[in-house]
Amino acid sequence: METAYRKVCETIVAAGGTPFPVTNTLVEIVKRIVSENEIEVILGFTEKKSQTLEQLLETTHLSEDEILKKIDNLAGKGVIFNQPNRSGVMVYRLLPFVNVGIFEYTFMQKLTPSRENRELADLFQQLFSEVRGVVQKSYDQIVGFMEHMPPVDRTVPMRLNMFSGNPTIIEIDEHLEATVDRVLQTTHVAGLIEKFDEIAVGHCFCRQHKDIIEQPCRQTEIRESCFTFGKSARFTTEQGFMRMIDKKEALEILLQAEKDGLVHKAYHPNFDVNKDETSVCNCCKCCCGNSIENQIGPIVNATNFLAVVSPQTCVGCGDCRDRCHVDAIALNEMGVSEVDPGRCIGCGVCACFCPEDAIRLHESNRIVRIAPARE
Repeated sequence: METAYRKVCETIVAAGGTPFPVTNTLVEIVKRIVSENEIEVILGFTEKKSQTLEQLLETTHLSEDEILKKIDNLAGKGVIFNQPNRSGVMVYRLLPFVNVGIFEYTFMQKLTPSRENRELADLFQQLFSEVRGVVQKSYDQIVGFMEHMPPVDRTVPMRLNMFSGNPTIIEIDEHLEATVDRVLQTTHVAGLIEKFDEIAVGHCFCRQHKDIIEQPCRQTEIRESCFTFGKSARFTTEQGFMRMIDKKEALEILLQAEKDGLVHKAYHPNFDVNKDETSVCNCCKCCCGNSIENQIGPIVNATNFLAVVSPQTCVGCGDCRDRCHVDAIALNEMGVSEVDPGRCIGCGVCACFCPEDAIRLHESNRIVRIAPARE
């Protein structure tokens, strides 16, 4: 059975997302989520990660009733995604371990304090520590491969300075938009809410995980702050991970997120920013898995903007430096803030909270790659 569970883990981590080493800790986590009688179904996805019922009948050698019952159970645990394709055919897709998969769905639903939940959260924390060790051991190789990694998420910027009410963004040239052959992404988080009719909200999995291991967020009290759209919203609400909300409530949550300085991150299918968004997270500096404080591996982020400081207006108060999620701002020898363009993800938090209104976001379509600190 130990060998079978290891094969299950290998199949799950090969399903996409961010690759994880199959350690004893990962095996122990999967044992707590996947029951022994569900192993056959998981192993049926070894060669093909998305399958129809007819295909699963061949790859699992189980009956239709057995497959459907086990698939339903696994979907309810965030292991299988079960939604029809555009032709109306039900497709079953094995979810990865993280980005986006078992970890996110485990901690996305509201969890009650219990010994089982604490033990599971501790195992995830132990796993993340192990992965950090693997990254450090193979640091040069992993950082070298970083240049070929697709962006995991895309930053959607804040657009108003909270003191002056002025726009934080230098408006994009409309003529350039019309003539240059490129994909125009939604760069306004409120525009994403208007874009979709089906919107669901769930708990921030990063913050709830930290809550359970008694390392609560230092930046915000918000917990329900992760959104999914369309097909993903249907899946997450059907399985009880999230709840459907209207556009008004979604915008209210986003407004509070901006007041707390959270960064809007959009996620796209298969890390392809040219496809419609599937979800949006509102990330804090202290809990998010893609923040500097919790960084394990490389951060790879797509952005459309770069923060630029006006040296004539900046008074060197340091607020922007302290609030920056990726440590991209420092005070120079003149006591003026300077932005590192190699680290800035264009979130607009610095521009939003600058009391002197000295920072603007300029168009800069880039992929930002930040290596983890070498320990």
